[in-house]
Amino acid sequence: MHACSLLRRRLILSSARSIQSVSSLPHHFRSAQIFPALRSGSSTLILSYPLRQSFSTLSTSSLDEPRKASSFWLITFTLAIVCGATWIQDKYRHPEDDSTFNSNIPNLPQDKSPFLGVIDTLKTMPIESAPGTVGNLTPEQEAKLQEFWILLLKVCGVSLDGVDLEAAAPPSPSSQEKKKQQPQQPKRRFTFFGGGKANDEEDDAASIKSTNGITTSIASINITDGDDKYGQSKEFQQALTDMKPEEIRVTLWNMVKQDNPDALLLRFLRARKWDVKKALIMLVSTIRWRLQDVKVDDDIMKNGELAALEQSKSSDPAEKKKGEEFLKQMRMGKGFIHGVDKAGRPICVIRVRLHKPSDQDTDALDRFTVYTIESARMMLAPPVETACVVFDMSNFSLSNMDYHPVKFMIKCFEANYPECLGVVLIHKAPWIFSGIWNIIKGWLDPVVASKINFTKNIKELEQFIPKDRIYKELEGDEDWDYSYVEPQPGENKTMEDTAKRDELVKERQQFAQDLQEATIEWISASRKKDDESTKAAVEKRQALIERLRVQYWQIDPYIRATSLYDRLHILQGSGKIDFYPAEAKVNGATTKGTSA
Repeated sequence: MHACSLLRRRLILSSARSIQSVSSLPHHFRSAQIFPALRSGSSTLILSYPLRQSFSTLSTSSLDEPRKASSFWLITFTLAIVCGATWIQDKYRHPEDDSTFNSNIPNLPQDKSPFLGVIDTLKTMPIESAPGTVGNLTPEQEAKLQEFWILLLKVCGVSLDGVDLEAAAPPSPSSQEKKKQQPQQPKRRFTFFGGGKANDEEDDAASIKSTNGITTSIASINITDGDDKYGQSKEFQQALTDMKPEEIRVTLWNMVKQDNPDALLLRFLRARKWDVKKALIMLVSTIRWRLQDVKVDDDIMKNGELAALEQSKSSDPAEKKKGEEFLKQMRMGKGFIHGVDKAGRPICVIRVRLHKPSDQDTDALDRFTVYTIESARMMLAPPVETACVVFDMSNFSLSNMDYHPVKFMIKCFEANYPECLGVVLIHKAPWIFSGIWNIIKGWLDPVVASKINFTKNIKELEQFIPKDRIYKELEGDEDWDYSYVEPQPGENKTMEDTAKRDELVKERQQFAQDLQEATIEWISASRKKDDESTKAAVEKRQALIERLRVQYWQIDPYIRATSLYDRLHILQGSGKIDFYPAEAKVNGATTKGTSA
Protein backbone atom coordinates (compact mmCIF):
# COMPACT_ATOMS: atom_id res chain seq x y z
CA MET A 1 0.00 0.00 0.00
CA HIS A 2 2.86 2.40 0.85
CA ALA A 3 4.49 1.77 -2.50
CA CYS A 4 1.22 2.42 -4.35
CA SER A 5 0.67 5.68 -2.45
CA LEU A 6 4.20 6.85 -3.21
CA LEU A 7 3.75 6.05 -6.89
CA ARG A 8 0.43 7.89 -7.00
CA ARG A 9 1.96 11.03 -5.39
CA ARG A 10 4.84 10.98 -7.86
CA LEU A 11 2.45 10.70 -10.83
CA ILE A 12 0.36 13.61 -9.53
CA LEU A 13 3.49 15.70 -9.02
CA SER A 14 4.69 14.73 -12.49
CA SER A 15 1.42 15.76 -14.08
CA ALA A 16 1.35 19.06 -12.17
CA ARG A 17 4.91 19.89 -13.21
CA SER A 18 3.99 19.01 -16.82
CA ILE A 19 0.99 21.33 -16.79
CA GLN A 20 3.03 24.10 -15.17
CA SER A 21 5.78 23.75 -17.78
CA VAL A 22 3.35 23.90 -20.66
CA SER A 23 1.33 26.72 -19.11
CA SER A 24 4.42 28.90 -18.88
CA LEU A 25 4.64 28.98 -22.67
CA PRO A 26 2.84 31.63 -24.75
CA HIS A 27 -0.57 30.52 -25.93
CA HIS A 28 0.23 30.62 -29.64
CA PHE A 29 3.44 28.66 -29.05
CA ARG A 30 1.59 25.92 -27.16
CA SER A 31 -1.19 25.46 -29.65
CA ALA A 32 0.86 25.75 -32.81
CA GLN A 33 4.00 23.88 -31.84
CA ILE A 34 3.06 21.13 -29.42
CA PHE A 35 0.11 19.65 -31.37
CA PRO A 36 0.67 20.56 -35.03
CA ALA A 37 -0.28 17.03 -35.98
CA LEU A 38 -3.84 17.45 -34.77
CA ARG A 39 -4.32 20.51 -36.95
CA SER A 40 -2.80 19.06 -40.12
CA GLY A 41 -4.06 15.49 -39.79
CA SER A 42 -0.47 14.23 -39.87
CA SER A 43 0.67 11.40 -37.64
CA THR A 44 4.07 13.05 -37.09
CA LEU A 45 4.68 14.86 -33.81
CA ILE A 46 7.12 17.81 -33.68
CA LEU A 47 8.17 19.46 -30.42
CA SER A 48 9.56 22.93 -31.07
CA TYR A 49 10.82 23.65 -27.59
CA PRO A 50 13.94 22.10 -26.08
CA LEU A 51 13.48 19.50 -23.42
CA ARG A 52 14.95 20.56 -20.10
CA GLN A 53 16.66 17.24 -19.57
CA SER A 54 17.22 14.16 -21.66
CA PHE A 55 15.85 10.82 -20.57
CA SER A 56 18.22 8.61 -18.66
CA THR A 57 17.92 5.41 -16.76
CA LEU A 58 20.62 6.59 -14.36
CA SER A 59 19.27 9.20 -11.93
CA THR A 60 21.66 11.45 -9.97
CA SER A 61 19.04 13.17 -7.89
CA SER A 62 15.59 12.32 -6.65
CA LEU A 63 14.54 15.86 -7.57
CA ASP A 64 15.09 15.05 -11.29
CA GLU A 65 12.59 12.18 -11.31
CA PRO A 66 9.40 14.30 -11.47
CA ARG A 67 10.90 16.23 -14.37
CA LYS A 68 11.66 13.02 -16.26
CA ALA A 69 8.19 11.66 -15.57
CA SER A 70 6.77 14.94 -16.78
CA SER A 71 8.47 14.62 -20.16
CA PHE A 72 7.62 10.94 -20.48
CA TRP A 73 3.92 11.31 -19.73
CA LEU A 74 3.62 14.39 -21.93
CA ILE A 75 5.04 12.59 -24.96
CA THR A 76 3.07 9.41 -24.27
CA PHE A 77 -0.18 11.32 -23.91
CA THR A 78 0.52 13.35 -27.06
CA LEU A 79 1.38 10.27 -29.12
CA ALA A 80 -1.80 8.54 -27.94
CA ILE A 81 -3.93 11.51 -29.03
CA VAL A 82 -2.17 11.86 -32.40
CA CYS A 83 -2.31 8.15 -33.22
CA GLY A 84 -5.93 7.93 -32.12
CA ALA A 85 -6.89 10.95 -34.19
CA THR A 86 -5.09 9.54 -37.23
CA TRP A 87 -6.80 6.15 -36.85
CA ILE A 88 -10.25 7.73 -36.53
CA GLN A 89 -9.58 9.96 -39.53
CA ASP A 90 -8.49 7.00 -41.66
CA LYS A 91 -11.42 4.92 -40.43
CA TYR A 92 -13.95 7.45 -41.68
CA ARG A 93 -12.10 8.34 -44.86
CA HIS A 94 -11.62 4.68 -45.79
CA PRO A 95 -14.30 2.63 -44.05
CA GLU A 96 -13.56 -1.05 -44.01
CA ASP A 97 -15.92 -3.40 -45.79
CA ASP A 98 -16.98 -5.83 -43.10
CA SER A 99 -18.34 -8.19 -45.72
CA THR A 100 -16.48 -11.44 -46.18
CA PHE A 101 -17.73 -11.83 -49.73
CA ASN A 102 -14.39 -11.24 -51.41
CA SER A 103 -12.80 -14.11 -49.52
CA ASN A 104 -14.60 -16.52 -51.83
CA ILE A 105 -13.36 -14.92 -55.05
CA PRO A 106 -10.06 -16.33 -56.37
CA ASN A 107 -7.36 -13.99 -57.65
CA LEU A 108 -7.99 -13.65 -61.37
CA PRO A 109 -6.62 -11.50 -64.19
CA GLN A 110 -8.30 -8.11 -64.50
CA ASP A 111 -8.93 -8.80 -68.18
CA LYS A 112 -12.43 -10.27 -68.46
CA SER A 113 -11.88 -11.66 -71.96
CA PRO A 114 -11.06 -15.25 -70.86
CA PHE A 115 -14.71 -15.74 -69.89
CA LEU A 116 -16.35 -13.89 -72.77
CA GLY A 117 -16.79 -14.84 -76.40
CA VAL A 118 -16.38 -18.39 -77.68
CA ILE A 119 -14.47 -20.56 -75.19
CA ASP A 120 -12.76 -23.80 -76.16
CA THR A 121 -13.22 -26.09 -73.16
CA LEU A 122 -10.65 -28.51 -74.60
CA LYS A 123 -8.01 -25.91 -73.80
CA THR A 124 -7.04 -24.75 -70.34
CA MET A 125 -8.21 -21.26 -69.39
CA PRO A 126 -5.42 -18.78 -68.53
CA ILE A 127 -6.13 -18.81 -64.81
CA GLU A 128 -4.43 -20.55 -61.92
CA SER A 129 -5.59 -24.02 -60.93
CA ALA A 130 -6.91 -24.37 -57.39
CA PRO A 131 -4.88 -26.46 -54.92
CA GLY A 132 -5.71 -30.14 -55.05
CA THR A 133 -6.85 -30.04 -58.69
CA VAL A 134 -5.26 -31.27 -61.91
CA GLY A 135 -1.98 -29.46 -62.45
CA ASN A 136 -1.66 -28.34 -58.84
CA LEU A 137 -1.06 -31.46 -56.74
CA THR A 138 1.49 -32.07 -54.03
CA PRO A 139 3.47 -35.36 -54.19
CA GLU A 140 1.33 -36.69 -51.35
CA GLN A 141 -1.88 -35.81 -53.19
CA GLU A 142 -0.63 -37.44 -56.39
CA ALA A 143 0.13 -40.60 -54.40
CA LYS A 144 -3.43 -40.56 -53.06
CA LEU A 145 -4.75 -40.21 -56.62
CA GLN A 146 -2.74 -43.24 -57.68
CA GLU A 147 -4.06 -45.26 -54.74
CA PHE A 148 -7.58 -44.25 -55.71
CA TRP A 149 -7.03 -45.39 -59.29
CA ILE A 150 -5.77 -48.79 -58.13
CA LEU A 151 -8.78 -49.38 -55.90
CA LEU A 152 -11.21 -48.18 -58.57
CA LEU A 153 -9.66 -50.29 -61.32
CA LYS A 154 -9.81 -53.28 -59.02
CA VAL A 155 -13.53 -52.66 -58.46
CA CYS A 156 -13.92 -52.46 -62.24
CA GLY A 157 -12.30 -55.88 -62.64
CA VAL A 158 -9.19 -54.54 -64.39
CA SER A 159 -6.04 -56.66 -64.06
CA LEU A 160 -3.28 -54.87 -62.16
CA ASP A 161 -0.35 -57.03 -63.29
CA GLY A 162 2.95 -55.22 -62.90
CA VAL A 163 1.80 -52.87 -60.14
CA ASP A 164 3.49 -53.20 -56.76
CA LEU A 165 0.41 -53.35 -54.59
CA GLU A 166 2.49 -53.48 -51.41
CA ALA A 167 3.96 -50.05 -52.14
CA ALA A 168 1.00 -48.25 -50.72
CA ALA A 169 1.42 -44.94 -48.99
CA PRO A 170 1.95 -44.96 -45.23
CA PRO A 171 -1.23 -45.46 -43.20
CA SER A 172 -3.11 -42.36 -42.20
CA PRO A 173 -2.88 -41.06 -38.62
CA SER A 174 -6.29 -42.52 -37.92
CA SER A 175 -5.05 -45.95 -38.97
CA GLN A 176 -1.98 -45.61 -36.78
CA GLU A 177 -4.13 -44.65 -33.83
CA LYS A 178 -6.31 -47.69 -34.36
CA LYS A 179 -3.23 -49.91 -34.41
CA LYS A 180 -2.07 -48.38 -31.12
CA GLN A 181 -5.46 -49.00 -29.61
CA GLN A 182 -5.29 -52.71 -30.54
CA PRO A 183 -1.87 -53.91 -29.29
CA GLN A 184 -3.10 -57.47 -28.72
CA GLN A 185 -3.87 -58.10 -32.39
CA PRO A 186 -1.47 -60.45 -34.22
CA LYS A 187 1.02 -58.79 -36.55
CA ARG A 188 -0.44 -58.43 -40.02
CA ARG A 189 0.67 -57.33 -43.44
CA PHE A 190 -1.24 -54.21 -44.44
CA THR A 191 -2.21 -53.02 -47.88
CA PHE A 192 -4.76 -50.35 -48.64
CA PHE A 193 -7.15 -53.00 -49.98
CA GLY A 194 -8.00 -54.32 -46.55
CA GLY A 195 -6.84 -54.91 -43.01
CA GLY A 196 -4.43 -57.71 -43.86
CA LYS A 197 -4.42 -61.34 -42.72
CA ALA A 198 -2.54 -63.25 -40.07
CA ASN A 199 -1.20 -65.94 -42.40
CA ASP A 200 -0.64 -66.77 -46.06
CA GLU A 201 -3.68 -69.01 -46.31
CA GLU A 202 -5.94 -66.13 -45.29
CA ASP A 203 -4.09 -63.85 -47.76
CA ASP A 204 -4.91 -66.29 -50.53
CA ALA A 205 -8.51 -66.46 -49.39
CA ALA A 206 -8.75 -62.66 -49.52
CA SER A 207 -7.85 -62.65 -53.20
CA ILE A 208 -10.58 -65.13 -54.16
CA LYS A 209 -13.27 -63.40 -56.17
CA SER A 210 -16.86 -63.48 -55.06
CA THR A 211 -19.74 -64.33 -57.38
CA ASN A 212 -19.98 -60.83 -58.83
CA GLY A 213 -16.26 -60.66 -59.61
CA ILE A 214 -15.20 -58.27 -56.83
CA THR A 215 -12.45 -59.46 -54.51
CA THR A 216 -13.43 -59.89 -50.90
CA SER A 217 -10.69 -57.44 -49.85
CA ILE A 218 -12.50 -54.68 -51.73
CA ALA A 219 -15.89 -55.80 -50.45
CA SER A 220 -14.62 -55.51 -46.88
CA ILE A 221 -14.05 -51.76 -47.20
CA ASN A 222 -16.41 -49.91 -44.91
CA ILE A 223 -16.85 -46.63 -43.02
CA THR A 224 -16.51 -47.29 -39.31
CA ASP A 225 -16.07 -43.80 -37.85
CA GLY A 226 -19.67 -42.69 -38.31
CA ASP A 227 -18.79 -40.28 -41.13
CA ASP A 228 -21.51 -41.58 -43.42
CA LYS A 229 -24.30 -38.99 -43.59
CA TYR A 230 -26.10 -40.55 -46.56
CA GLY A 231 -25.52 -44.24 -45.84
CA GLN A 232 -23.15 -44.59 -48.78
CA SER A 233 -21.27 -47.45 -47.15
CA LYS A 234 -24.42 -49.54 -47.49
CA GLU A 235 -24.95 -48.30 -51.07
CA PHE A 236 -21.35 -49.24 -51.86
CA GLN A 237 -21.92 -52.80 -50.65
CA GLN A 238 -25.18 -52.91 -52.60
CA ALA A 239 -23.40 -51.78 -55.75
CA LEU A 240 -20.80 -54.53 -55.40
CA THR A 241 -23.63 -57.04 -55.01
CA ASP A 242 -25.99 -55.80 -57.74
CA MET A 243 -23.53 -54.65 -60.40
CA LYS A 244 -20.91 -56.60 -62.30
CA PRO A 245 -17.40 -55.09 -62.50
CA GLU A 246 -17.80 -54.41 -66.22
CA GLU A 247 -21.07 -52.60 -65.59
CA ILE A 248 -19.35 -50.38 -63.03
CA ARG A 249 -16.49 -49.72 -65.45
CA VAL A 250 -18.73 -48.74 -68.35
CA THR A 251 -20.86 -46.49 -66.16
CA LEU A 252 -17.70 -44.83 -64.82
CA TRP A 253 -16.50 -43.86 -68.29
CA ASN A 254 -19.98 -42.71 -69.26
CA MET A 255 -19.92 -40.49 -66.18
CA VAL A 256 -16.57 -38.95 -67.17
CA LYS A 257 -17.99 -37.45 -70.38
CA GLN A 258 -15.83 -34.48 -71.50
CA ASP A 259 -14.10 -34.22 -68.14
CA ASN A 260 -10.53 -35.14 -67.28
CA PRO A 261 -10.93 -38.46 -65.41
CA ASP A 262 -8.29 -37.37 -62.90
CA ALA A 263 -10.34 -34.23 -62.18
CA LEU A 264 -13.38 -36.41 -61.54
CA LEU A 265 -11.56 -38.63 -59.05
CA LEU A 266 -9.98 -35.64 -57.33
CA ARG A 267 -13.42 -34.17 -56.62
CA PHE A 268 -14.25 -37.22 -54.53
CA LEU A 269 -10.85 -37.25 -52.84
CA ARG A 270 -11.14 -33.60 -51.81
CA ALA A 271 -14.70 -34.14 -50.61
CA ARG A 272 -13.53 -37.00 -48.38
CA LYS A 273 -10.45 -35.12 -47.15
CA TRP A 274 -8.08 -37.37 -49.11
CA ASP A 275 -9.29 -40.56 -47.43
CA VAL A 276 -8.97 -42.99 -50.35
CA LYS A 277 -11.34 -45.65 -49.06
CA LYS A 278 -14.07 -43.13 -48.24
CA ALA A 279 -13.62 -41.57 -51.68
CA LEU A 280 -13.99 -45.00 -53.29
CA ILE A 281 -17.20 -45.68 -51.36
CA MET A 282 -18.56 -42.28 -52.38
CA LEU A 283 -17.71 -42.69 -56.08
CA VAL A 284 -19.01 -46.25 -56.45
CA SER A 285 -22.21 -45.24 -54.62
CA THR A 286 -22.60 -42.35 -57.06
CA ILE A 287 -22.07 -44.69 -60.01
CA ARG A 288 -24.89 -46.88 -58.70
CA TRP A 289 -27.09 -43.81 -58.09
CA ARG A 290 -26.57 -42.57 -61.65
CA LEU A 291 -27.24 -45.94 -63.26
CA GLN A 292 -29.99 -47.44 -61.14
CA ASP A 293 -31.72 -44.66 -59.21
CA VAL A 294 -31.98 -41.58 -61.44
CA LYS A 295 -30.73 -43.04 -64.76
CA VAL A 296 -28.78 -39.92 -65.66
CA ASP A 297 -27.26 -41.03 -68.97
CA ASP A 298 -29.74 -43.72 -70.01
CA ASP A 299 -32.85 -41.56 -69.56
CA ILE A 300 -32.62 -37.95 -68.35
CA MET A 301 -29.90 -36.70 -70.72
CA LYS A 302 -30.61 -39.20 -73.49
CA ASN A 303 -34.31 -38.32 -73.81
CA GLY A 304 -34.18 -34.67 -72.78
CA GLU A 305 -36.77 -32.01 -73.52
CA LEU A 306 -38.12 -33.30 -76.83
CA ALA A 307 -39.11 -36.58 -75.21
CA ALA A 308 -40.90 -34.59 -72.51
CA LEU A 309 -42.77 -32.67 -75.20
CA GLU A 310 -43.86 -35.92 -76.81
CA GLN A 311 -44.86 -37.26 -73.39
CA SER A 312 -47.05 -34.21 -72.81
CA LYS A 313 -49.08 -35.19 -75.88
CA SER A 314 -49.52 -38.79 -74.79
CA SER A 315 -52.95 -40.35 -74.30
CA ASP A 316 -51.63 -42.04 -71.17
CA PRO A 317 -52.47 -39.66 -68.28
CA ALA A 318 -49.41 -40.69 -66.27
CA GLU A 319 -47.02 -40.12 -69.19
CA LYS A 320 -48.77 -36.88 -70.12
CA LYS A 321 -48.39 -35.61 -66.56
CA LYS A 322 -44.64 -36.39 -66.50
CA GLY A 323 -43.99 -34.46 -69.68
CA GLU A 324 -46.14 -31.48 -68.73
CA GLU A 325 -44.66 -31.08 -65.27
CA PHE A 326 -41.08 -31.22 -66.52
CA LEU A 327 -41.67 -28.75 -69.34
CA LYS A 328 -43.64 -26.38 -67.13
CA GLN A 329 -40.52 -25.81 -65.05
CA MET A 330 -38.42 -25.22 -68.17
CA ARG A 331 -40.93 -22.82 -69.70
CA MET A 332 -41.41 -20.63 -66.64
CA GLY A 333 -37.68 -20.40 -66.01
CA LYS A 334 -37.83 -21.66 -62.46
CA GLY A 335 -34.16 -22.53 -62.79
CA PHE A 336 -31.76 -21.83 -65.64
CA ILE A 337 -28.09 -21.30 -66.48
CA HIS A 338 -27.01 -17.92 -67.76
CA GLY A 339 -23.59 -16.28 -67.86
CA VAL A 340 -20.52 -16.54 -65.65
CA ASP A 341 -19.41 -14.89 -62.43
CA LYS A 342 -16.08 -13.19 -61.74
CA ALA A 343 -14.35 -16.55 -61.35
CA GLY A 344 -15.62 -17.88 -64.69
CA ARG A 345 -18.15 -20.18 -63.01
CA PRO A 346 -21.45 -20.83 -64.83
CA ILE A 347 -24.30 -19.07 -63.03
CA CYS A 348 -27.38 -21.13 -62.21
CA VAL A 349 -30.31 -18.96 -61.15
CA ILE A 350 -33.24 -20.37 -59.18
CA ARG A 351 -36.25 -18.04 -59.00
CA VAL A 352 -37.81 -19.38 -55.83
CA ARG A 353 -41.01 -17.32 -56.13
CA LEU A 354 -41.98 -19.38 -59.20
CA HIS A 355 -42.00 -22.67 -57.30
CA LYS A 356 -45.32 -24.05 -56.16
CA PRO A 357 -45.17 -27.50 -54.52
CA SER A 358 -48.50 -28.47 -56.07
CA ASP A 359 -47.34 -27.75 -59.64
CA GLN A 360 -45.34 -30.97 -59.96
CA ASP A 361 -44.58 -34.17 -58.10
CA THR A 362 -41.18 -34.91 -56.59
CA ASP A 363 -40.08 -37.10 -59.53
CA ALA A 364 -40.52 -34.25 -62.01
CA LEU A 365 -38.75 -31.88 -59.64
CA ASP A 366 -35.81 -34.24 -59.11
CA ARG A 367 -35.52 -34.87 -62.84
CA PHE A 368 -35.45 -31.14 -63.54
CA THR A 369 -32.77 -30.63 -60.86
CA VAL A 370 -30.46 -33.35 -62.20
CA TYR A 371 -31.02 -32.15 -65.78
CA THR A 372 -29.92 -28.63 -64.82
CA ILE A 373 -26.85 -29.82 -62.90
CA GLU A 374 -25.74 -32.07 -65.76
CA SER A 375 -26.26 -29.23 -68.25
CA ALA A 376 -24.06 -27.00 -66.11
CA ARG A 377 -21.34 -29.68 -66.16
CA MET A 378 -21.16 -29.27 -69.93
CA MET A 379 -20.22 -25.61 -69.48
CA LEU A 380 -17.18 -25.99 -67.23
CA ALA A 381 -14.01 -24.68 -68.85
CA PRO A 382 -10.92 -26.13 -67.09
CA PRO A 383 -9.46 -25.30 -64.66
CA VAL A 384 -12.90 -23.97 -63.60
CA GLU A 385 -14.61 -26.91 -61.87
CA THR A 386 -17.49 -25.34 -59.95
CA ALA A 387 -20.68 -23.35 -60.48
CA CYS A 388 -22.24 -20.27 -58.92
CA VAL A 389 -25.82 -20.83 -57.72
CA VAL A 390 -28.05 -17.79 -57.14
CA PHE A 391 -31.29 -18.26 -55.23
CA ASP A 392 -33.39 -15.24 -56.19
CA MET A 393 -35.60 -14.83 -53.10
CA SER A 394 -37.35 -11.65 -54.20
CA ASN A 395 -41.11 -11.79 -53.56
CA PHE A 396 -40.68 -15.07 -51.70
CA SER A 397 -43.59 -16.20 -49.54
CA LEU A 398 -44.31 -19.25 -47.43
CA SER A 399 -46.38 -20.68 -50.29
CA ASN A 400 -43.11 -21.13 -52.21
CA MET A 401 -41.43 -23.11 -49.45
CA ASP A 402 -40.86 -26.80 -50.15
CA TYR A 403 -38.35 -28.80 -48.13
CA HIS A 404 -38.10 -31.75 -50.55
CA PRO A 405 -36.20 -29.96 -53.35
CA VAL A 406 -33.92 -28.35 -50.76
CA LYS A 407 -33.02 -31.72 -49.28
CA PHE A 408 -32.58 -33.27 -52.73
CA MET A 409 -30.25 -30.51 -53.89
CA ILE A 410 -28.21 -30.75 -50.71
CA LYS A 411 -27.81 -34.50 -51.17
CA CYS A 412 -26.88 -34.07 -54.83
CA PHE A 413 -24.09 -31.61 -54.10
CA GLU A 414 -22.83 -33.35 -50.98
CA ALA A 415 -23.07 -36.99 -52.07
CA ASN A 416 -23.27 -37.24 -55.87
CA TYR A 417 -21.74 -34.06 -57.29
CA PRO A 418 -19.01 -33.29 -54.74
CA GLU A 419 -16.86 -30.20 -55.12
CA CYS A 420 -19.16 -28.78 -57.82
CA LEU A 421 -20.40 -25.79 -55.82
CA GLY A 422 -18.18 -22.76 -55.95
CA VAL A 423 -20.48 -20.30 -54.21
CA VAL A 424 -24.18 -20.07 -53.30
CA LEU A 425 -25.81 -16.63 -53.16
CA ILE A 426 -29.14 -16.28 -51.36
CA HIS A 427 -30.31 -12.95 -52.76
CA LYS A 428 -32.89 -10.67 -51.15
CA ALA A 429 -34.14 -13.18 -48.60
CA PRO A 430 -37.09 -11.69 -46.66
CA TRP A 431 -37.24 -11.79 -42.88
CA ILE A 432 -39.68 -14.71 -42.91
CA PHE A 433 -36.92 -16.85 -44.40
CA SER A 434 -34.78 -16.56 -41.26
CA GLY A 435 -36.71 -19.27 -39.41
CA ILE A 436 -36.57 -21.55 -42.45
CA TRP A 437 -32.85 -20.95 -42.79
CA ASN A 438 -32.27 -22.04 -39.20
CA ILE A 439 -33.72 -25.41 -40.16
CA ILE A 440 -31.89 -25.74 -43.49
CA LYS A 441 -28.44 -24.87 -42.20
CA GLY A 442 -28.69 -27.78 -39.77
CA TRP A 443 -28.80 -30.14 -42.75
CA LEU A 444 -25.67 -28.74 -44.39
CA ASP A 445 -22.16 -30.09 -44.29
CA PRO A 446 -19.87 -27.38 -42.85
CA VAL A 447 -17.89 -27.19 -46.10
CA VAL A 448 -21.05 -26.57 -48.13
CA ALA A 449 -22.37 -24.12 -45.53
CA SER A 450 -19.15 -22.11 -45.78
CA LYS A 451 -19.89 -21.42 -49.46
CA ILE A 452 -23.27 -19.81 -48.77
CA ASN A 453 -23.55 -16.02 -48.70
CA PHE A 454 -26.55 -13.75 -48.24
CA THR A 455 -26.76 -10.73 -50.53
CA LYS A 456 -29.41 -8.09 -50.04
CA ASN A 457 -28.76 -5.63 -52.88
CA ILE A 458 -27.01 -5.18 -56.20
CA LYS A 459 -23.85 -3.84 -54.56
CA GLU A 460 -23.38 -7.03 -52.57
CA LEU A 461 -24.21 -9.17 -55.60
CA GLU A 462 -21.48 -7.33 -57.51
CA GLN A 463 -18.93 -8.76 -55.11
CA PHE A 464 -19.35 -12.00 -57.08
CA ILE A 465 -20.80 -11.06 -60.48
CA PRO A 466 -19.84 -7.98 -62.54
CA LYS A 467 -22.75 -5.60 -62.88
CA ASP A 468 -22.71 -5.83 -66.67
CA ARG A 469 -23.29 -9.60 -66.31
CA ILE A 470 -26.20 -9.24 -63.88
CA TYR A 471 -29.43 -9.20 -65.88
CA LYS A 472 -31.87 -6.36 -65.35
CA GLU A 473 -34.40 -8.39 -63.33
CA LEU A 474 -31.72 -8.51 -60.61
CA GLU A 475 -31.07 -4.76 -61.07
CA GLY A 476 -27.96 -5.25 -63.18
CA ASP A 477 -26.94 -3.69 -66.48
CA GLU A 478 -27.37 -6.70 -68.77
CA ASP A 479 -30.39 -6.30 -71.03
CA TRP A 480 -31.53 -9.91 -70.97
CA ASP A 481 -34.67 -11.82 -70.03
CA TYR A 482 -35.24 -15.55 -69.81
CA SER A 483 -37.20 -16.96 -72.71
CA TYR A 484 -37.66 -20.66 -73.36
CA VAL A 485 -37.03 -21.94 -76.88
CA GLU A 486 -39.28 -24.93 -77.54
CA PRO A 487 -37.86 -28.27 -78.72
CA GLN A 488 -38.13 -28.70 -82.47
CA PRO A 489 -39.13 -31.82 -84.41
CA GLY A 490 -36.08 -33.52 -85.85
CA GLU A 491 -33.55 -31.80 -83.59
CA ASN A 492 -32.38 -35.21 -82.34
CA LYS A 493 -32.24 -36.87 -85.75
CA THR A 494 -28.55 -37.64 -85.32
CA MET A 495 -29.45 -39.99 -82.47
CA GLU A 496 -31.34 -42.20 -84.93
CA ASP A 497 -28.06 -43.22 -86.58
CA THR A 498 -27.47 -46.10 -84.19
CA ALA A 499 -24.78 -47.69 -86.37
CA LYS A 500 -22.58 -44.60 -86.13
CA ARG A 501 -23.38 -44.30 -82.43
CA ASP A 502 -22.30 -47.88 -81.78
CA GLU A 503 -19.10 -47.30 -83.72
CA LEU A 504 -18.25 -44.26 -81.61
CA VAL A 505 -19.18 -46.04 -78.38
CA LYS A 506 -16.83 -48.90 -79.27
CA GLU A 507 -14.07 -46.42 -80.08
CA ARG A 508 -14.59 -44.63 -76.78
CA GLN A 509 -14.42 -47.82 -74.78
CA GLN A 510 -11.16 -48.69 -76.50
CA PHE A 511 -9.77 -45.27 -75.58
CA ALA A 512 -10.86 -45.93 -72.01
CA GLN A 513 -9.08 -49.29 -71.96
CA ASP A 514 -5.92 -47.71 -73.37
CA LEU A 515 -6.09 -45.06 -70.67
CA GLN A 516 -6.54 -47.72 -67.99
CA GLU A 517 -3.36 -49.45 -69.19
CA ALA A 518 -1.48 -46.16 -69.34
CA THR A 519 -2.62 -45.39 -65.80
CA ILE A 520 -1.23 -48.72 -64.60
CA GLU A 521 2.08 -47.97 -66.37
CA TRP A 522 2.21 -44.53 -64.74
CA ILE A 523 1.60 -45.91 -61.26
CA SER A 524 4.07 -48.79 -61.74
CA ALA A 525 6.86 -46.52 -63.01
CA SER A 526 6.20 -44.00 -60.27
CA ARG A 527 6.47 -46.63 -57.54
CA LYS A 528 9.68 -47.99 -59.00
CA LYS A 529 11.16 -44.47 -58.82
CA ASP A 530 11.95 -44.70 -62.53
CA ASP A 531 11.89 -41.02 -63.49
CA GLU A 532 12.38 -41.55 -67.22
CA SER A 533 9.65 -44.17 -67.48
CA THR A 534 7.37 -42.09 -65.27
CA LYS A 535 7.78 -39.05 -67.51
CA ALA A 536 7.05 -41.11 -70.62
CA ALA A 537 3.99 -42.67 -68.97
CA VAL A 538 2.68 -39.26 -67.90
CA GLU A 539 3.01 -37.89 -71.44
CA LYS A 540 1.37 -40.96 -72.97
CA ARG A 541 -1.44 -40.81 -70.47
CA GLN A 542 -2.03 -37.09 -70.98
CA ALA A 543 -2.32 -37.61 -74.73
CA LEU A 544 -4.91 -40.34 -74.19
CA ILE A 545 -6.90 -38.12 -71.82
CA GLU A 546 -7.03 -35.38 -74.46
CA ARG A 547 -8.12 -37.88 -77.12
CA LEU A 548 -10.88 -39.11 -74.82
CA ARG A 549 -12.10 -35.55 -74.17
CA VAL A 550 -12.10 -34.66 -77.87
CA GLN A 551 -13.87 -37.90 -78.72
CA TYR A 552 -16.67 -37.16 -76.28
CA TRP A 553 -17.81 -34.18 -78.32
CA GLN A 554 -17.92 -36.43 -81.40
CA ILE A 555 -20.20 -38.90 -79.67
CA ASP A 556 -22.24 -36.29 -77.78
CA PRO A 557 -24.91 -35.65 -80.50
CA TYR A 558 -25.55 -39.41 -80.68
CA ILE A 559 -26.12 -40.00 -76.95
CA ARG A 560 -27.44 -36.69 -75.54
CA ALA A 561 -30.65 -35.02 -76.63
CA THR A 562 -30.56 -31.40 -77.78
CA SER A 563 -31.11 -29.06 -74.84
CA LEU A 564 -32.24 -25.47 -74.38
CA TYR A 565 -28.58 -24.50 -74.12
CA ASP A 566 -27.84 -26.06 -77.52
CA ARG A 567 -30.76 -24.18 -79.04
CA LEU A 568 -29.56 -20.93 -77.44
CA HIS A 569 -26.17 -21.62 -79.03
CA ILE A 570 -24.41 -21.60 -75.65
CA LEU A 571 -23.25 -25.17 -76.25
CA GLN A 572 -21.83 -24.98 -79.77
CA GLY A 573 -20.40 -28.46 -80.22
CA SER A 574 -16.78 -29.65 -80.40
CA GLY A 575 -16.23 -28.44 -76.84
CA LYS A 576 -16.95 -24.79 -77.59
CA ILE A 577 -19.25 -22.64 -75.45
CA ASP A 578 -20.38 -19.02 -75.48
CA PHE A 579 -22.07 -17.79 -72.31
CA TYR A 580 -23.43 -14.66 -74.00
CA PRO A 581 -24.34 -15.68 -77.57
CA ALA A 582 -25.93 -13.21 -79.94
CA GLU A 583 -27.57 -16.01 -81.90
CA ALA A 584 -29.66 -19.10 -81.20
CA LYS A 585 -30.09 -22.26 -83.23
CA VAL A 586 -33.55 -23.68 -83.86
CA ASN A 587 -33.77 -26.92 -85.84
CA GLY A 588 -30.41 -26.25 -87.42
CA ALA A 589 -31.27 -22.69 -88.46
CA THR A 590 -29.62 -19.71 -86.82
CA THR A 591 -31.77 -16.90 -85.44
CA LYS A 592 -30.60 -13.73 -83.75
CA GLY A 593 -31.60 -12.56 -80.30
CA THR A 594 -33.91 -15.47 -79.47
CA SER A 595 -32.90 -15.47 -75.83
CA ALA A 596 -33.15 -11.74 -75.31
